[in-house]
Amino acid sequence: MPGAQERVLRRRIGSVQNTKKITRAMELIAATRVVKAQQRAAEARPYAEHITQVIQDLSAAGAEVEHPLLRPVGDVSRVGVVVLSADRGLAGAYNSSVIKAAEREVMAARADGREYDLVTIGRKAKGYFTFRNYPITTSFEGFSENPTFEAAADIAARVIDLFTEGGCDRIDLVYTRFISMGSQEVVVRRFLPLETTGRIAEEGDASATAGFEFEPSAEAVLASLLPRYVESRLFAALLDAAASELASRQRAMKAATDNAQELIVKLTRKMNQVRQDAITTEIMEIIGGAEALADDRDEPSELILSHLDSDPFPAHLAGRHASGPDRT
Repeated sequence: MPGAQERVLRRRIGSVQNTKKITRAMELIAATRVVKAQQRAAEARPYAEHITQVIQDLSAAGAEVEHPLLRPVGDVSRVGVVVLSADRGLAGAYNSSVIKAAEREVMAARADGREYDLVTIGRKAKGYFTFRNYPITTSFEGFSENPTFEAAADIAARVIDLFTEGGCDRIDLVYTRFISMGSQEVVVRRFLPLETTGRIAEEGDASATAGFEFEPSAEAVLASLLPRYVESRLFAALLDAAASELASRQRAMKAATDNAQELIVKLTRKMNQVRQDAITTEIMEIIGGAEALADDRDEPSELILSHLDSDPFPAHLAGRHASGPDRT
C-alpha cells in the first residue's frame, strides 16, 4: 500500500495536471481570438484613415469652425480620465499596468488641486477603483474582448458630454497600445479637446488637396465629422486594447502551462523518490524479519547438537539399557 506522503503527492500531481489542461485550453482560445482581434483592427483601419483624410482635405480647403471639441486648452481645473481595462483577469500584468497608469493620472490631478471625472471601461478597473473608494462618474463593461462600434459610439457620446457639458477641461485616454504579439505599451493620450484641423492635416498625408467642393459648406461638414472622428479614435483604442488583452492572456497562460509542467516533473520525481524509499524500507523489514526467524530456528538445534556431542548416553539411560531384557 502506498504511504500517506505518496498519496498526497499523487493527489497534488492530479490537481496540477487539471490546472495545466485549463491553462492550455485558455492559451489556445486566446491565440485564436487575438488573430481575430488583429483582423478587426486591420479592417477598421481604412475607416479611420478615410475620415482623417476628409478632415485633412477640409483643413486644406481652409475650413475653420468654432466647435466645442476644438476648444483650446486653457487653465485646466477639471480633468477626465478614461481607462480601458479588461472584464476578466488571467492576463498577466495587463490590467494592473493600465490601472496603475490611470491611478497616477488621478493622483497627479489631486496633487495639482484639480477635480477629476473617472470613466472606467471593463470590470477590472471598476472593481479596483470602487474598492479604493474612488468616485466613478460612469462605467462600461461586457465587451472588452470583442468591442463593437456601437459600444464605442455610446462611450464617445458620454465622454463628449463630459467635455462639453460636464465641466471637464481636458480628457485623457489610458489604454494599452498593441505593437506586436510580444510587445504592448500602456499609453496616456489626450483625447479631448481634439487637435486643431491644421495639426490633423500635418499628421496625415502631406498631399491633402483643397480641390473639393463641400455642401452645404466645408465648415458644416467638418462640424458633423468631428464627433465621428472622436468615435473612430475611441474604437481604434478599444480594438488595440482588446488585441493587447488577448496577447497578454496568451503569454500568461503559456507561462502558467510551462510552470505546471515543470511542477509536475518535480512532484513526479519526489513521488518516485518517496515510493523508492518506502519500497527499500519494506525490503529491509522483510530481510530483517527473515533473519530473525532464521535465528529463532537455529538456536534450539545448536543446543541439542552440543548436548549430544558432550554425552550421547546419560548414565541412567545407559544402565537401564544394560540391565533390560534382550528384545532381540
